[in-house]
Amino acid sequence: MQINSYQHTMQNRDSMRKPNILFILIDDLGIKDLGCYGSSFYETPHLDRLASEGMIFKQAYASCPVCSPTRASILSGKYPARIGMTQWIGGDASGKLKDVPYLHYLPLEEKSIALTLKENGYQTWHVGKWHLGDQDFFPENHGFERNIGGCHQGSPHNGYFSPWDIEGLENAEDGTYLTDFLTDRAIDLIENREDRPFFMHLSHYAVHTPLNAPENLVRKYEEKARRMGLDSINPIEVGEHFWCLHKEHLKIERRTFQSHPIYAAMIENLDTNIGRTLLSIKEQGLENNTIVVFTSDNGGLSSAEGSPTCNAPYTEGKGWNYEGGTRVCQLIKWPEEVRASSECNQAVTSTDFYPTILEACGLDLMPEQHRDGESLLPLLKESGALERKTIYWHYPHYSNQGGTPSSSCVYGDWKLIQFFEEDRFELYNLKDDPSEKMNLADQEPDRLQEMSADLKDWQVQIEALIPEPNLEYSKLTKRPKVPNNSTV
Repeated sequence: MQINSYQHTMQNRDSMRKPNILFILIDDLGIKDLGCYGSSFYETPHLDRLASEGMIFKQAYASCPVCSPTRASILSGKYPARIGMTQWIGGDASGKLKDVPYLHYLPLEEKSIALTLKENGYQTWHVGKWHLGDQDFFPENHGFERNIGGCHQGSPHNGYFSPWDIEGLENAEDGTYLTDFLTDRAIDLIENREDRPFFMHLSHYAVHTPLNAPENLVRKYEEKARRMGLDSINPIEVGEHFWCLHKEHLKIERRTFQSHPIYAAMIENLDTNIGRTLLSIKEQGLENNTIVVFTSDNGGLSSAEGSPTCNAPYTEGKGWNYEGGTRVCQLIKWPEEVRASSECNQAVTSTDFYPTILEACGLDLMPEQHRDGESLLPLLKESGALERKTIYWHYPHYSNQGGTPSSSCVYGDWKLIQFFEEDRFELYNLKDDPSEKMNLADQEPDRLQEMSADLKDWQVQIEALIPEPNLEYSKLTKRPKVPNNSTV
């Protein structure tokens, strides 16, 4: 039997030194927030270089439009709805529909990728945001030997300048910037590692709110906005009222272009610190045997809470099941294995990282664990396509950003969204209409029926919880009344 070079490489992987894994997970980074993804306002030279040294994914998806579920799916290889963890931990909202119960932790029964790698001789480190449960479910209980900064918190409530008062993370000298500090600690781990491969889950709190950044960078982008004439244009379009009860007195505020100086400064600082981390790996002589993965946990925040970024041409952002809420940046560098400046246009999602890492490390796949993931190695090696045909989402909650309870799926060029308030469907051809402006549900009845039946079958299979009507809504709502021919 003839054996190709790829098979030969994988068969001999056990006799080679296993690769280190640097997995960089960013909080709330939008699909258009890097220069290599089309931003003309934010500056990300280090990440742009990373993209040129490996593969850039043009249709990568987070498995949920909010953070905790996506984080759980990365570590478990399962869709959030299969785990029962469909909302960011702490989220609680109702409207016309009741809120759906969800787990407030990543169950210990889920064998995380960290635990699997630890059992196979890896040093396992978590640095930064966790937000997957209280103390009994912290990183050290999911296979991480070291935990720096990971706790129940989803953001640095006191801001990014010390004292930040994050549980389990010491405060630094007053005024120290959190992203700088976490990077210092990550570099310390790399430089003082043991003589065995490592898996670092580098999960920066940036660029989640609150919006804080070093003053010199903020001034830089204030001046850049002036030079580009952006400071004199209102970037915010005020839209309809929120549909969730706790925010129905407020209106959705959509950012229409990127111009926020503080957010831009946070991104440049983040980019600089990722550059520092990659430089440390290079200086330690580890570059050629380290796989670097870079991605985000959901789309950019574009419609509430200051609306600091814009995901255009993609619709909406964090908290929505439209493309702007789930499509994310994804870069993978693996020297001598992944061709530099390569590009992948096939749809991939968060659950795929688990089997990809296992196969890249020469370890046996665990399909009973990573049930919803598929190894990306055929794509990384440009040797084939994935077998999977459809990617699914289930977010049966009201979001803080304006999204209403929904499920969705992508099959080839087609995307279906089911909105539970009215059991209404929207159907889009993403190839022709990536902005999801032309709902083709009425024009494509056969396709609508086929995809909606498939989506329902999937919901039944994974025992997805469907929100029920809130019989108290009419009594509780104070939603402003408008004439029939008006919009809110």
